[in-house]
Amino acid sequence: MAIRIGDDAPDFTATTTEGTIHFHEWVGDKWAILFSHPKDFTPVCTTELGYMARLKPEFDATGGKRTAADNATVRSVFVIGPDKKVKAMIVYPMSTGRNFDEVLRLLDSVQLTARHTVATPVNWKPGQDVIIPASVSDDDAKKKYPQGFKTHKPYLRTVRQPQ
Repeated sequence: MAIRIGDDAPDFTATTTEGTIHFHEWVGDKWAILFSHPKDFTPVCTTELGYMARLKPEFDATGGKRTAADNATVRSVFVIGPDKKVKAMIVYPMSTGRNFDEVLRLLDSVQLTARHTVATPVNWKPGQDVIIPASVSDDDAKKKYPQGFKTHKPYLRTVRQPQ
């Protein structure tokens, strides 16, 4: 079964360093990011675990002996909303480590666009201008953004990022 953006995130039980969790219960009404590691301690995953360990020093990034066949895996990232729906996914090949700056940027974007009727452009970073979707009429945009917005093309309007 393939998981797609907009699908319900699977509910599962997992044994973690924090004890046994039931995913939907554990998420509650918050956002969650799942990092898949189908095999533990692959060379690339180990660099990711090291990065995570710097962010959270108590994280244990040690492991045992691995074989080349054990390392054939992909790395997936799933952003799950408070409604338990999959909001975004990124899939990396086994040869490429995940970009944690991009994962955090993605989270900022999906949280912003969930709260406001906006879209984020290429290379957007928090605090930069955002796009008013074409589904919002100019009249509605004028009401929603009385401070004004910029029309670049009839289909491309930008506005300061809402707070």
